[in-house]
Amino acid sequence: MNLIETLKPGVRKFWLYFTAAIVWAGVGIYLDYLAAGWLRERNLISTIMIVIIGLILAAAIYMVMFKRFADQNIFRIREMNGNRICFFAFQSWTSYPLVVIMMSMGIYLKIYSPIPKPYLAILYLGIGSSLFFASLRYSRAIFSQS
Repeated sequence: MNLIETLKPGVRKFWLYFTAAIVWAGVGIYLDYLAAGWLRERNLISTIMIVIIGLILAAAIYMVMFKRFADQNIFRIREMNGNRICFFAFQSWTSYPLVVIMMSMGIYLKIYSPIPKPYLAILYLGIGSSLFFASLRYSRAIFSQS
């Protein structure tokens, strides 16, 4: 066994699915939490309208993007050989730069955006809720393992 294999944090596939489910759900819940905070001072009617628009956006983002990403990751993990796979393989290596870009954009929008926060909440609800919905696909993969 070489040095890299010795140092690699190898885990069973269950932990890859579990980690992906927790990370995607956690980020989704956090983004929804931020959006909810921005809507706290709004009146009920405008809050309901923003939430409805955010959830419609979430459904679209989920169907067009995150469902496909999650399914690709689940398939990739399922097809991996070996009993112990690198812990960080819960996402494909090519996805990590995208994650950094999305986090940077989210931080930038949160701090510097000229868009009023209640309207920015639509985007955060859309992305956050779609991430949470996609996390349920990983949860299902945990229970469908043989």
